[in-house]
Amino acid sequence: MIGDIEDDFAGRLLGWYNRSARVLPWRIAPNSGGVPDPYRIWLAEVMLQQTTVAAVAGYFARFTERWPTVADLAVAEDTDVMAAWAGLGYYARARNLLACARAVVRDHGSIFPDSEAGLRALPGIGDYTAASVAAIAFGRAAVVVDANIERVIARHRLIETPLPLAKREIRAALAPLVPDDRPGDFAQALMDLGATICTPRGPACAICPLMADCRARGRTDIERLPVKPPKKAKPHRHGLAHWIERDGRIWLVRRPDKGMLGGMRALPGGEWTDAPPSESGIVSVDHGFTHFDLTLTLVRREAPPEGPDAAAEGIWWPIADLDAAGLPTLYRKLTDKMLERDA
Repeated sequence: MIGDIEDDFAGRLLGWYNRSARVLPWRIAPNSGGVPDPYRIWLAEVMLQQTTVAAVAGYFARFTERWPTVADLAVAEDTDVMAAWAGLGYYARARNLLACARAVVRDHGSIFPDSEAGLRALPGIGDYTAASVAAIAFGRAAVVVDANIERVIARHRLIETPLPLAKREIRAALAPLVPDDRPGDFAQALMDLGATICTPRGPACAICPLMADCRARGRTDIERLPVKPPKKAKPHRHGLAHWIERDGRIWLVRRPDKGMLGGMRALPGGEWTDAPPSESGIVSVDHGFTHFDLTLTLVRREAPPEGPDAAAEGIWWPIADLDAAGLPTLYRKLTDKMLERDA
């Protein structure tokens, strides 16, 4: 049986993909004769980490219009890129994006390496992104495993080991199925299958091209695959942000490059701690990060002191033009709530 699966798996999957591939702005349609652009593939893969296709599409269009090549991105100002990324989350990705673009230009003559090993050596590129870019952009027979592919393979091969231990079994099961011909389409087909048919809830097994030998098909517990580890309770932290206003402008600072929301414009404020603040604020918002939840409270403060260092520490930004400030979602939620309160 396993031999039959390995012989026919790619053919069935690619046949379905030829008919059903999603139209995505960074993708070359199957059998179109188009040549993938490694820059666009890499940019999309970085943006798609921990983020949905729907959320990424607009950002991708704006980035590629403003910085159409890796050389253009490499010379961009950090603050411009961070502002353009605002709202997409996981801001370390934007810092790594710049570091990688600059390394490609500086060390590789603006040409991306065409192997997994070469790609993995670039800043901010891990195993998944290296495999994905190698397969999709350069036709390398790489084993690409994202969350959608994990789900498809865990169900097809009935892998019941809990994640993250199951990752090794999933890769081992997938590796012999990757074809030498069209490995990029194969990876994208698995992604599409997981996104549109082998979904977390209510998978459409009856129309799946792999249903004939899927070992989880018909099981009442198919939705539990892949098996997730028990969720750990996230700690809850608290912080203050300062609303400092003068003549229709608000004082914004640039957060340190290292740490949460590094390099982003933000409202000034103190450290985030486990204890709630002792003073009451004007408004507050709750926001979830990967490893903790945060309640951020806004308080009024007097204007920052004048002096030679003031310009380096922050900027007076027009309140009416806050959309252009590129505030991360946390601070945008807080300023929106403040402005709604004063409306």
